[in-house]
Amino acid sequence: MENLAKYLPISVLYIILIFQSCQDNKNRANKLAGDTTRIPGKVAVKESTLVKESIFPRSAASFCRPSGLTRSDSALFMDGGGREFIKTVANLSPKVISLPEGMKFIPGGEFSMGGVNPVGMNGGGHEQMNDARPVHRVRVDAFYMDATAVTNRQFAAFVKATGYITVAEQKPTREEFPTAPEENLVAGSVVFTPPKQKVALNDYFQWWSYIKGANWRHPEGPKSNTTGKDDYPVVQVCWEDAAAYARWAGKRLPTEAEWEFAARGGLSGDLYPWGNKLKPGGKWMANIFEGSFPNQDSGNDGYIGLAPVKKFPANGYGLYDMAGNVWEWCNDWYRTDYYATLANNKISVNPAGPPNSYDPDEPDIKKKVQRGGSFLCTDQYCTRYMVGTRGKGDYRSASNHIGFRCVADVKAASASKLASN
Repeated sequence: MENLAKYLPISVLYIILIFQSCQDNKNRANKLAGDTTRIPGKVAVKESTLVKESIFPRSAASFCRPSGLTRSDSALFMDGGGREFIKTVANLSPKVISLPEGMKFIPGGEFSMGGVNPVGMNGGGHEQMNDARPVHRVRVDAFYMDATAVTNRQFAAFVKATGYITVAEQKPTREEFPTAPEENLVAGSVVFTPPKQKVALNDYFQWWSYIKGANWRHPEGPKSNTTGKDDYPVVQVCWEDAAAYARWAGKRLPTEAEWEFAARGGLSGDLYPWGNKLKPGGKWMANIFEGSFPNQDSGNDGYIGLAPVKKFPANGYGLYDMAGNVWEWCNDWYRTDYYATLANNKISVNPAGPPNSYDPDEPDIKKKVQRGGSFLCTDQYCTRYMVGTRGKGDYRSASNHIGFRCVADVKAASASKLASN
């Protein structure tokens, strides 16, 4: 059988890697499944299946094993890693604040950035998340942030005004992929496709599928649409798409430091944007995955899959869904070792990320930071809804669990009219 790997566009090959979770070093079989319809390549394969695993470096992303832990309040946290955090000191807010529509004022200030090793915590999972350490002190200036992720309604207005075409909608060019056959040069994206039965968690090909025609208008493929979902976060947008929207709106994407400061809502070092208990008073605070991952989302939090914005309580700064629902792009390039470069600074002021991207697992792939986790995060597989954790993804890749929100500088926002939300 012809090797499909060498014909697939690189942006397609690595789009799957945006799904963040934990390391799985087990060697798995290199196989091709199905044989009914075509995806990019010369071999007919089932539309809901991916291609040979060998096209993805085995250490290219972190993929989890079952933790064996049950989800519960992380009572151990403040007895361990919590000592690494110093109290957040917010800047004084002005008495009168003129808020751009749909945005919240984030006062900025000094805080401890990063995350602890959650291994051993109840519900913490078993991934050490070394890229989120060392915890270090950071100061950010005041800024405005969208109260919610950008919605389908907002993104549609942008597309209507500009005629913008997202990366997932574009046919890959011959210049980008000079050796790919013409039939491989098709637009599409990766979609979460749960199996019909419980499966071992050591083979992510069982629940991720490359779907021709998947894009922001059709998040799960050509047969899906966003009708009646104006208030849902827009998904299937890559970093380039998010940055284009932000420029049009007179805003920008947040730095990783701004995003974490805002997500913490004034709290210092807690596991979640609302505090240190996953379900305070037995109440779900975020849209994550319950049930049996990946085959059956029970929807105990009220939603199976993606949820509309503002369905869960806002954090201390009035921001919604800073954990779960959709991953959110940040402006920073991703480096595994970036926090180590800041460790010797007494305080890092307005850090904007490293000058370039470097992930030792994939040194040739340019990655941007993602934050917040998504509706697929679960303590059975990944716990990156914890506020100090980090995600990463190819800046030209998208999927149906990644969105974004924007920020604006206080001075710039006061002096200009921002796009209406």
